Amino acid sequence: MKKGEICEGIVEQVKFPNKGWVRLLPVVKELTEESLHTAAEENMAPASGAFAEAAKAEYVMVKNVIPGQKLSIRITKVRKGKGEGRVLRLLAPSPDEVKAPCPHFGSCGGCLYLSLPYEKQLALKEAQVRELLEEVLAGQETPWMFEPIKPSPRPYAYRNKMEFSFGDEVKDGPLSLGLHKRGGFYDIVAVTGCQIVDEDYRRILQGTLSYFREKEISYFHRLSHVGYLRHLLVRKASLTGELLIALVTTSQIDAQKEGALLEGFAVMLEGLELEGKIAGILHIRNDSVADVVKSDETRILRGKDFFYEELLGLRFRISVFSFFQTNSYGAQVLYQTARDYIGDLEKKDCVVYDLYSGTGTIAQMMAPAAGKVIGVEIVEEAVEAARKNAEENGLSNCEFIAGDVLKVLDEIEEKPDFIILDPPRDGIHPKALQKIIRYGVERMIYISCKPTSLARDLEAFLANGYRVERACCVDMFPWTGNVETVCLISR
Repeated sequence: MKKGEICEGIVEQVKFPNKGWVRLLPVVKELTEESLHTAAEENMAPASGAFAEAAKAEYVMVKNVIPGQKLSIRITKVRKGKGEGRVLRLLAPSPDEVKAPCPHFGSCGGCLYLSLPYEKQLALKEAQVRELLEEVLAGQETPWMFEPIKPSPRPYAYRNKMEFSFGDEVKDGPLSLGLHKRGGFYDIVAVTGCQIVDEDYRRILQGTLSYFREKEISYFHRLSHVGYLRHLLVRKASLTGELLIALVTTSQIDAQKEGALLEGFAVMLEGLELEGKIAGILHIRNDSVADVVKSDETRILRGKDFFYEELLGLRFRISVFSFFQTNSYGAQVLYQTARDYIGDLEKKDCVVYDLYSGTGTIAQMMAPAAGKVIGVEIVEEAVEAARKNAEENGLSNCEFIAGDVLKVLDEIEEKPDFIILDPPRDGIHPKALQKIIRYGVERMIYISCKPTSLARDLEAFLANGYRVERACCVDMFPWTGNVETVCLISR
């Protein structure tokens, strides 16, 4: 195996989140007297005029593939006998593959498993997480239960939030609006047929793209930092169907021209035939160099800057930047699973920590069964939203603190009886993890959106006298490589 070499292989396994292990097929040569002699010596059985020369299988890691595919691969890196490659051509599909329902599949970087039946995708994700946890828990003396993955109640049109980017699909091409190309940073695919959102998103995207193309407005170039259009944010409440639409731009335009342009944009949106109702249209100004969605200034063009969403009997106020699970239907399954794992709290006056609490969804879910719930979240806007949501839900025993978990834990006087962990993708800071372990609580719930981070953190729990009782995956992100995992840990 050499760098630059072109090989053929079969995808035997895909590990989380998208790492395919491809077994390279041995080189096939015509039979000669010498090759027959070699085959006999190596006890290899030639068949149909050819024989496999290599006795030892070699594997290459290739991203964004599906088990069972036969591929042509170029080796891009070889280090310590391990190879990495990229796909040149699909030679034969997986036996499990079906025709993807989205016209952008393969070029758009959003979905990975859209050409698999949903049941096959669920089985793949479940196997990936099971393997990660089994490696960590191999030394655990007590048995643990890994339960079947729970599907999203709605595998298509499930997202309640999308951030579309302005750009071009090819260099110096016409204006585009959509998602980044797979493996690319600059090229944008206009995902007018995206299947993980409903028809309202597609109509808003198409209407916005047509409007600004007609006006010949430039997009913000990520290299030159010149241009006007940056992003389009769309949120939709699953219960009420209300929509928030926000256009993100720079200030690189004449003020008078901008006023007329934004008024025309709002009028265009109001004229679209939508199933939902527009709650608000916003203009967000962002002059930062970084390619992130943030606000230097936000102005309401129409309506209001929030709507309400409901989960498990609780009501949540959602703004454009509110952290909220992007799959409301799956979130109900996720939080109900967490609630079932928690069960009945032993003490009615117990103190519950909800660490990395976001907008306080889990904290408010626990409040009726606890004496006090303390949520800690580093994003101040999320904390403010959590406080407002708790007030609107009539929950007076919730306290939300803005700050880094690592530092805030030293400032809280009340000690926890139960801890809920829902950290970001990178997991828990090692020093914060040790502080959490030192509380010595009997049980904890760990909700993870990245099972590799969960597996790493579980090693620390096991080394400090904890064990895993139950674990379960919830498919919050159908067709992508991501999955949520709920884990019950006890001392």
